[in-house]
Amino acid sequence: MKKIRLASISLLLLLSFHCLNAQEINTLKSPDGKLQIKIQLTKEGNLSYQLIADNMPLINHSPLGYVVGANNPIPSVGWAIEKISQHSVHTVWKPVWGKRAVVPDQYNELILDLKGPDPSVLHSLRLEARTYNDGVAFRYSVPSAENRVATATAELTKYNFAGDYTAWFYNGEHENLGPEKLSESDGKRMPVMIIKAGNEQYLAIHEADLTCGDPLMLESKKNDTSFSVVSVPGKLEAGFHSAWRVILYGKTLGSLVDSHLIELLNPPAKGDFSWVKPGVAVWDWRINGAVTDGFEYKMSLPSWKRMVDFASENNIRYLVLDADWYGPEFGKDSDPVKGGKVEQVHEIIQYGKARAVGVWLYLNDVGGRHYPLEQTLKQYGDWGAAGIKYGFMSGTPSEKNERTRKITELCAQNHLLCDFHDGPVHPYGQMRTFPNALTREYCHSQLDAHRVFVPSTFVTTVFVNMLSGPIDMCNGMFDLRQGKTTRVDENQPVPSTLVSEAARTLIVFSGATIIPDIPEYYRKYPPLLSFISAQKMPWQESKTLAGEIGQFIVMARQAADGVWLVGAATNESPRELDIPLTFLKPGKYEVTIIQDGDDAHYLTNRETMKAETKTLQPKGKVHVKLAAGGGACLIIKSINTKNRQTQR
Repeated sequence: MKKIRLASISLLLLLSFHCLNAQEINTLKSPDGKLQIKIQLTKEGNLSYQLIADNMPLINHSPLGYVVGANNPIPSVGWAIEKISQHSVHTVWKPVWGKRAVVPDQYNELILDLKGPDPSVLHSLRLEARTYNDGVAFRYSVPSAENRVATATAELTKYNFAGDYTAWFYNGEHENLGPEKLSESDGKRMPVMIIKAGNEQYLAIHEADLTCGDPLMLESKKNDTSFSVVSVPGKLEAGFHSAWRVILYGKTLGSLVDSHLIELLNPPAKGDFSWVKPGVAVWDWRINGAVTDGFEYKMSLPSWKRMVDFASENNIRYLVLDADWYGPEFGKDSDPVKGGKVEQVHEIIQYGKARAVGVWLYLNDVGGRHYPLEQTLKQYGDWGAAGIKYGFMSGTPSEKNERTRKITELCAQNHLLCDFHDGPVHPYGQMRTFPNALTREYCHSQLDAHRVFVPSTFVTTVFVNMLSGPIDMCNGMFDLRQGKTTRVDENQPVPSTLVSEAARTLIVFSGATIIPDIPEYYRKYPPLLSFISAQKMPWQESKTLAGEIGQFIVMARQAADGVWLVGAATNESPRELDIPLTFLKPGKYEVTIIQDGDDAHYLTNRETMKAETKTLQPKGKVHVKLAAGGGACLIIKSINTKNRQTQR
């Protein structure tokens, strides 16, 4: 999209020897003036930045740059700012799908071109910095005129926090780390890093647009409040640019959840992606072994047809087929286009097409590497598959990122959607460049790896992992029995409630909301099934109405047909909430309120609920009671009085 430039300043400074040794300080403010980043180059050649929010320093001056070779920092003594460019952008991004239909894209940018004294080493480096109203970002690049290549052995970027704040961190497919004081952190930490600096001051550290090198990794030492970037950089050569180092800022955690800053720092999509359709999906992995009314669910055609029929009846867009459909997923002889139940797969794809239900196909990295990937993905596209779920990718972090990018692009060429599982590279805004990148398992997925997570894990994850982008947590289990079930892969009881499970399907941001249970359990609870069926994407709007990390969250999303849906979930403690309706336009509305049963509890009485429907005004509030580990769901529809009278 063409950007509207409000101001453009380009200054070329022909520097004398005296100027090369002077201190250069540049301040860049956010469009609303509340955030500012100060960048300075000292006479000793030390480049650093400082972050100030609402006139309070939150990150003290912290180093920038690289180490080249054995121990040569750049910039260093003799480096100077050769050119300064500034401009402002005020436009909008209209994503194919996302948290909302229209996203403001407004920022101020400062570009510093630095030049070094030794032409035998890398002698030019560019620092690009941007300030948005909800955060700042900066990255390094090498101008196209550079004729040298240098091997960067380390990145100098640090975050010298101005206080001993409280932090949380992503922790792989386990519950997240935190809360912990910055001074208590010791060793490596993965993003997203969430920081509570004050009652109305929150930060998040992540990255955007990672094209090469290792994904972001942070490191700290005990009794210190500083964190260093320890990711191995790529080669510094003409055309290189690092990932954006992103610092989100907000007065509430919800403002961080609702931000689009990560996506906006990625290049816009090229080509036609109108074929990309986000939506809810049923899944054959957790149904395997479930028995109902004399029918045993298996990962095979009869069960797939039952799932497709259910999906078609309830506005559910997809069926996801998981592992072993083309043979044992880790078997080198399992041919991903010829093996196993391939004929059944052909049939279910056509069966789904006739009922407007797309079918996703699982592909393990073993099959992806031992057979020609380009041909496999083209074949899936030719079959009419809707997407792929890629599992257990191998390689170093850098190699995994490169392969993820390759697979996503190949899928786009073949009109296939993508879901990456089993230790994927963290999302960093790819959904803007490739809207077919619908989701990935950058979280502890529900019941995954034969571990169940407790309610507090959920209400922490949605404030940590979800800031990186769309995540696949596979919530929405309705068979929460206390004892053993007949499921093949996982038969542990689920520590949640029915209503919380339904609410979680809305709260979690994902382009593919994959629900794990059999149709019969969803049909047992019509109000909750209606809540899931009403999740018609793409979303027109999303708002995190309230929440506190590890405690609770209230999320509102407006569906494609204008219906508003609200989901609330709590930790192991029961709570009562007044949900404000200020997001509604003037008018009259009908609301269906679905709550936990009066005696519900996530451990002792999971499968109980109650529902009521009534009219309401947009300036009012809806009072709900959440059981321990429970939730609440609202379906809000506008009442068009004029149309009703006409129909009568």
